[in-house]
Amino acid sequence: MAPSLMTSHELASYFKPSLCIFDLKASNKREALGEMVEAVCADRDIRDRGLILEMLLNRESLGSTAIGKGVAFPHGRTLAVRDLSIVFARSAAGIDFDSVDRKPTHVFFLIIAPPQDRDNVYLQVLGRVVDRIKDDASRDRIATAQSFDELKVIIEGQGL
Repeated sequence: MAPSLMTSHELASYFKPSLCIFDLKASNKREALGEMVEAVCADRDIRDRGLILEMLLNRESLGSTAIGKGVAFPHGRTLAVRDLSIVFARSAAGIDFDSVDRKPTHVFFLIIAPPQDRDNVYLQVLGRVVDRIKDDASRDRIATAQSFDELKVIIEGQGL
């Protein structure tokens, strides 16, 4: 993916305390997706929870969004949302998310967006989050962040 024009500060602006789950309760992929979708629906007052979950499960059926090293990027576009949302979630125990390295997934960035957005922000956000997680030090800090403020500083690239 080509480098995007989005800055780290702009990326961080898409993260919200209400969309951060620091202690994911789920024990499998479907439950994890459901818990993250529930956070989006509660935050955005969305009633089409089932539609969003079905879209994400369909996307996962094409190939897991768990890229290894304990990280997954479940994502997709749906008519059920008007604005791009990012849910950050972490599972201390880890979840079998069909990762390419066959190891448990601990860190999740769920990204959902409407079918079209003029500036293709969806792909820019996805690209920037992937870039941020590629760095071992950033990934380790994200995996151990204890608060929204700490996570936001890491996403912004400060103190690296």
